[in-house]
Amino acid sequence: MSLEATVLDQEFAEVTHSLFEDADSLLVVNPASDVFRTVILTATEFDNELPDIKVLATPDLLKAAVEDFILASQIADLIDQGTLSLRTTTDIARSSLLISDNRVVSIVISGDELTGLHSTDDSFVENVRTTFMDEWETGDEFTVRTPPLSRIQETLSDEFGNDVRDDFMMMLESVETVPGDDDDLDAVTITLLVAANNNELLYDIGKWGEDTGVASKATFSRTKTRLEDRGLIDTEKVPIDVGRPRLRLVLMADDLEDVDSLADQVTA
Repeated sequence: MSLEATVLDQEFAEVTHSLFEDADSLLVVNPASDVFRTVILTATEFDNELPDIKVLATPDLLKAAVEDFILASQIADLIDQGTLSLRTTTDIARSSLLISDNRVVSIVISGDELTGLHSTDDSFVENVRTTFMDEWETGDEFTVRTPPLSRIQETLSDEFGNDVRDDFMMMLESVETVPGDDDDLDAVTITLLVAANNNELLYDIGKWGEDTGVASKATFSRTKTRLEDRGLIDTEKVPIDVGRPRLRLVLMADDLEDVDSLADQVTA
């Protein structure tokens, strides 16, 4: 059996990329948070056809991962494409493993460094793969409720135009993560700031958010009030033929370009 010690650290994305290139399928077992994120981001940026990626992880790790809107929407994209499957188990007292058709990489985290052992021995790889595929088969399916990022972009463009879509992506790409409901700078906040920058109606953006699964109209309304109270957005009444006037969103800042400054105001 051929085993080699390999320092993965900054080259870990390259190792993952090479596994994607060489394999028809990849089983990821008990990934640490950084390992899982790297696998997803590398898959998202991969230009060629991806292998079938199966992830067997603890429920807590996957729940924490999908609290980040950006990561969750990328995960949802890969699932929607039929490339990624997630299952959970509580019985994984092992290091992270990446198991392809012809290689096993065992990852050990030491401080800020990822260190691993890898083997290309056919019988060893087959034995490890068979063992963990049996565990995969008995795992529980994990559901991601966040909509795919590609669907969000497409529907924003269809409903509101390319400027809204481009502003939304600019804000996402300017922050590393977009945490969930416990953080002020969440996906709903970003969407409302973008909508205000383009003078969209609260009703329209709230309906879009509910239809796509980003959040309920009530959540959009509550977040709008919070942003108003902080002086970040304002509203103007727009009369309609029947019923109460709609509210047009207005951004109080000059524009969205200084995302860091805007984020500081949101979370102040």
